[in-house]
Amino acid sequence: MDGANILVDNLVELAARHSMQQVVLGLEATSNYGYHLTAFCQNSEKLAPFSPQIHVLNPRTVNNFKKSYNDLPKNDDIDAWVIADKLRFGRLPEEVFMDERFLALQRLTRTRFHLAQTIAREKTYFLNNLFLKFSSLRQEKIFSDPFGATAIAVVEEFYSPDEIAAMPLEELVSFLQEKSKNRLVDAEGVAKALQKAARSSYRLSKSLADPVNACLAASISVIRALQSELKRLDKLIAQHLEAFPQTLTSIKGVGPVYAAGILAEIGDIRRFKSQKALAKYAGLVWNEHQSGQWKAQDTPRVRSGNKYLRYYLVEAANLIRVHDQEYREFYQAKYNEARTHKHKRALVLTARKLVRLVFALLRSNQLYTPRKRGD
Repeated sequence: MDGANILVDNLVELAARHSMQQVVLGLEATSNYGYHLTAFCQNSEKLAPFSPQIHVLNPRTVNNFKKSYNDLPKNDDIDAWVIADKLRFGRLPEEVFMDERFLALQRLTRTRFHLAQTIAREKTYFLNNLFLKFSSLRQEKIFSDPFGATAIAVVEEFYSPDEIAAMPLEELVSFLQEKSKNRLVDAEGVAKALQKAARSSYRLSKSLADPVNACLAASISVIRALQSELKRLDKLIAQHLEAFPQTLTSIKGVGPVYAAGILAEIGDIRRFKSQKALAKYAGLVWNEHQSGQWKAQDTPRVRSGNKYLRYYLVEAANLIRVHDQEYREFYQAKYNEARTHKHKRALVLTARKLVRLVFALLRSNQLYTPRKRGD
């Protein structure tokens, strides 16, 4: 706070001395560390007469801009001068948006993003340990969901593949029916596949089996705890979303959580002049690679933009393509065109298409009406 007060006093003195009408501030992105200073400057009564305009710059952008000066040393003063020169040069990102209503929602949706990513990492770690305990179960898709109740029960309640291989088929079928609550379509077929996998799996020594089982149990406990917190957070996000007038949830497949994630990162849609500007903000743009008559077939996505907004757009697009015919057909067309990473490429392009719809709905505040066949 002391440093912030000194900074504002210096800015006001310099602005008055040079008869400036406006002060433009640039900060390099530092996660949450820049929040308090940004809010302090934006809300400062001393700076208010100079209409402070604040931009947070991607460190990669600043570094690449600095490369145009091939004789500059590396120190804090020079780095600050480069940021200032970038502000003078222009082509800046959107001005910092500090509406506390959206920021409150953003805290919740970004925490949800963090939990979802943590669960994904923990599941990957779990599968790595599962390969040590039961290699064939990890490799073969016996269960549609390796983290479903039945699959987890198999991992938790059998010490080793030997127990499964030696168990009478009828008992194993009964075990699977009990754990699945009779939801398995072909319990006997699954039991046979499970025993076949058990017989073909590698065996662990007793000295390694106990630690691996302990690690698997720890991962299962962590995953369950995180999933419980995720559900609690989803309810809280849905409650907060009720305070915002929006029509994103009129799109079939977009629930309150994904709608909140998108809305929290966009804020006031009037900040964006067009859907192209919104797509650029989300990092859903691709660089053309062309020279003379030659043009690259593969164009890489720009590695910048708001990763949280991009995440929620992609996740929403993945559900919309299941429920909406237009998006399903678009996804399939892009899937067929792609030569590698078909699903990922098609899904990201579908998310780019979704940007246009999101921009239109937030601008007009109208409900979404899906196109009918022949429209």
